[in-house]
Amino acid sequence: MKKLKMAEQISLISRSTRLEYIGYEEKSKIIILNRCNKKRFSTRTFINRTLETTALASLLFTRFAGVGALACWGLEIIETNTNPNIIISSWHYQKNACLGGMLVSFSTFLGSSLLWASLSISRDNFHK
Repeated sequence: MKKLKMAEQISLISRSTRLEYIGYEEKSKIIILNRCNKKRFSTRTFINRTLETTALASLLFTRFAGVGALACWGLEIIETNTNPNIIISSWHYQKNACLGGMLVSFSTFLGSSLLWASLSISRDNFHK
């Protein structure tokens, strides 16, 4: 009867606090070991998270660079209409820089998405 009560106590302890029952000592005391579960990142998880973050960051930068390019284009038109003697304004160069950044970040998005998709296809073994 005493052992049954001990077993019930052990099951309650192990369910509620993630402790594991090891055994009895010589004096019938319960030895309980605390389990430490360390989560380790696998390389696959790290690669997936890195590609996802890269894709999202490049999409955000593409949007911001696109808005900047539209703003520079509008200011270039306004400046050209107000002063017709200007051949090439400084807004033209800033617009080209924004468009170039947009192109680079969008190609980064496409590349990371393609790599992510190819890794997931090879992991799922669709070719078999």
